Amino acid sequence: MDDIRSTENRTLVEVEHISKLKTLGLTSLTIGLALALILYPQDALSASLRGLDLWWEVVFPSLLPFFITAELMIGFGVVHGLGALSERFMRPLFNVPGCGGFVWVMGMASGYPAGAKWTADLRKNGQVTRTEAERLVAFTNASSPLFIFGAVAVGFFHNAALGLIIAIAHYGGNFLVGIAMRFYKRNEKSDDTRSAPATWRTAFLTMHSSRLEDGRSIGKLMGDAVTRSVDTLLMVGGFIMLFSVLTELLKQTGVIHLISHLLTAMQVPVSFHAPMVAGLLEMTTGIGAITQTSETLLAQLMLVAFLLGFHGFSIQAQIASILANTDIRFKPYAIARIAHGTIATFLTFFLYHFYERWTIESSTPIWNPEENFTLMILEFFQHNGPPLTLLMVAIMIFVKWNRRHSPDQKTNHYERIS
Repeated sequence: MDDIRSTENRTLVEVEHISKLKTLGLTSLTIGLALALILYPQDALSASLRGLDLWWEVVFPSLLPFFITAELMIGFGVVHGLGALSERFMRPLFNVPGCGGFVWVMGMASGYPAGAKWTADLRKNGQVTRTEAERLVAFTNASSPLFIFGAVAVGFFHNAALGLIIAIAHYGGNFLVGIAMRFYKRNEKSDDTRSAPATWRTAFLTMHSSRLEDGRSIGKLMGDAVTRSVDTLLMVGGFIMLFSVLTELLKQTGVIHLISHLLTAMQVPVSFHAPMVAGLLEMTTGIGAITQTSETLLAQLMLVAFLLGFHGFSIQAQIASILANTDIRFKPYAIARIAHGTIATFLTFFLYHFYERWTIESSTPIWNPEENFTLMILEFFQHNGPPLTLLMVAIMIFVKWNRRHSPDQKTNHYERIS
């Protein structure tokens, strides 16, 4: 008995010691960041403004319609209805409920961190278990087609045809990660109680009953959709600006050169050192820098594929913040990011050689899209994004102010579970 108590005491002392070291480390990092901001205020301001431009010109206006639409679909019960129909393939493929099909498709269409947000909503609503949510969040966060074909292929590589290679590698890697995640805690009991595949009539009845259970009016639902979506995107904007500043401060303080020694040991070309470190922190900045190097196109594509799958710590921090409001653990998602980046890198290697051989033998590209369309979309966001962002933020402030001064302050079912 004394030996057991002694072992427990030693364990408690070790845990307390680790906790103190963690506090010391976090404090040191925060103080270091504050000193760097004091020493390099102009560089920090410039980096923060670059992050702000990216957020209010592209990220906010491109994601907001998807976020609001998804909120409305959840409130109207559409997700429940689609989930009943999707059960027949989502459960065998990914070992998640059918409602995960909505998160998977919408996550790919809208981009990060939409998949995590809607997975968290499903978990709060009790539609998925903790393990199912962890499987789901691992493969439902992907880059949007607009970003891959518009920003990366056309904007950075100046070759829209490369978008096909990048997209197949990225979404294919995500699909394979989802297949692998079906075995994550596969012995754990599931809520799968299906007796037969759902019909369209069953799906409609499920959708109808879900809408009645939600109980919100159309006006209340639309107000909730706007405020919740804008709140999430404000958080995303803060992370983009923060990591943009961190990347710049790493360059100015010379810390980035210390990381270069590790990359040298890993046989990474010197010209990729700074872009790779920047990309690990903030994906878009790193991808842009990679395409400016003198390395081969294949090497650039492979590294870009890895960063798209890894997401960068900026996006990972956004997702961690969203998951923090639930019991969903971040670790499975983080491990899946390394796997996604690695698989996408190998897929890019094979796809590029196939693409190159086809182009040489046929003397024509395997895919020759019209670049003007993607450029037109990017230019639209660049010119109209900021006013749209300010307008939606103003609407959110008005809705919240109106509710605060409304005589009806009752909390509905949806707000309680959120």
